[in-house]
Amino acid sequence: MAYLLDSNVFIEAHLRYYGMDLCPGFWTWLTDAHERGIVITLDKVRDELIHKGDELSEWIKKSPNHFFTEVDQGLTPYLSEVSVWAVNQDFQQAAVSDFLSKADFFLIAHAKAHGHRIVTWEKHKASKSKIKIPTVCDALGMGKPLDTFEMLRNEKVTFHWLEQS
Repeated sequence: MAYLLDSNVFIEAHLRYYGMDLCPGFWTWLTDAHERGIVITLDKVRDELIHKGDELSEWIKKSPNHFFTEVDQGLTPYLSEVSVWAVNQDFQQAAVSDFLSKADFFLIAHAKAHGHRIVTWEKHKASKSKIKIPTVCDALGMGKPLDTFEMLRNEKVTFHWLEQS
């Protein structure tokens, strides 16, 4: 099992609590954890983040290509399962169309196919206008996604302050 990271893991860390200037250790850990097979993400996530024109998109561009797993043909049955579920729920058509065009759809199928745990900041919220990752994971028996801090605690990651002279 690996942790499969949603786009908002990168965005929230960058904009809020682990800015690259504030906590470079987080970003170093991500790269190291990926090299050790602990965390992965998809090329669909990269595609959502790379064109923002900010420090995060630059970090994404500098990351090795293998950091972002490509979606492959092996996901087809899982993509089908997730899409059939979404279509057969009581969501607005626009919500279904939006969901099926975004990285979340592929993340869920990839996690289901490979037994990975999704890491996201999305929370379950009953809504007909937006399909949320935790809602789908719960419905498909995949377990509750973790947030970034839960993942870091599970992996016993700590960041240490370096005193400046």
